[in-house]
Amino acid sequence: MLAVKPENAFHEGLEGIVAAESSICLIDGKNSTLAYRGYDIHELAERSNFEETAYLLLAGKLPGIPELEDLRSKIAAERDLPEGVVRLLGTFPKDAHPMAVLRSAISALAFFDTESEDKSPAANFRKALRLIAKVPTIVAYFERMRRGLDLVAPKKDTSWPGAKNFIYMLRGKEASSVENTMLDKYFILLAEHDLNASTFAARIVASTTSDIYSAASAAVGTLKGDLHGSANTRTMESLLAIGDINRVDVFVNDTLLNKRKIMGFGHRVYKGPDPRAKDLKAMAKALADSNPGQAKWFAISEKLEQAVWEKKKLNCNVDFYSASVLYILGIPVDLFTMLFAISRMAGWTAHVLEQYAHNRLIRPVSLYTGSAGRAYTPIQDRT
Repeated sequence: MLAVKPENAFHEGLEGIVAAESSICLIDGKNSTLAYRGYDIHELAERSNFEETAYLLLAGKLPGIPELEDLRSKIAAERDLPEGVVRLLGTFPKDAHPMAVLRSAISALAFFDTESEDKSPAANFRKALRLIAKVPTIVAYFERMRRGLDLVAPKKDTSWPGAKNFIYMLRGKEASSVENTMLDKYFILLAEHDLNASTFAARIVASTTSDIYSAASAAVGTLKGDLHGSANTRTMESLLAIGDINRVDVFVNDTLLNKRKIMGFGHRVYKGPDPRAKDLKAMAKALADSNPGQAKWFAISEKLEQAVWEKKKLNCNVDFYSASVLYILGIPVDLFTMLFAISRMAGWTAHVLEQYAHNRLIRPVSLYTGSAGRAYTPIQDRT
């Protein structure tokens, strides 16, 4: 074995490597803070809305009233899917992996966009808005198709912001104001998180000057992985397995005894609490209070959080209370990662636009550990 070192030392998983300059997101892992374009995540979750936050990520500043109204109008106008994409969704197996469906549908959108190969900044901004607008429709249509239900067309006016419109398309009826508000907050909190794996994948694709649909498809494919986007799904599966608040301690003891990971705890970036977890916990409680029949999921989550802290001193992360938030909202468990993608499309496209604006092909090097100096042997002489 021969190790040929590049100029810089090897960092497994690129940990600690600065791979880009970006003005989009600041994470301070030591102090457990997160900011989008300089705005603290708690303030955005409390005072902003998803469309305004998406504008902030894409344009670099908070919109004025005319800018926000224009953005909402453009997103609402772009919610419909091309008929070809609707037909394609209908051909997928009903048991297809939801993220594979989303990845394929986003790729297909490019076929029906006359600007798909237009690389100008203005066209790319318009395509970013189309992706933000159409991905919720893809998710809602897929869910209704696989359940044999009639499709519910998206609303086209600005009085139906993204979260409210999505739940309406999914359920076929309007949700409560609390539910709409909590889903909107969820979209804000998950919209962006610096160079996570899926965002980095999107930027790599963009760095080749490929189109924005290819970059978004790569991001979705990356988010599909169990080590990235499905932790909230695994968390909810744990909560369902527990089933009753009186079984929390048994679950924790058994899981630790068998050296299995308890999902929804710890984070690669944050040394202390994940700053988003505090907001999500409050959201889960608000939903539990407004839906007494589903309140036990918050109670189980809260007791599980306490038990893991007592035994392992681990903080819960963004995925932990996301699970009960989405479940109480009536989102099917296997769609949780799709909801993540609806939100993160704003961050992904912001990074793609930034990569295009200051582009250099992303091309790292590896630490070679294979053999060296081997002589070629004719096939008849090999043993």
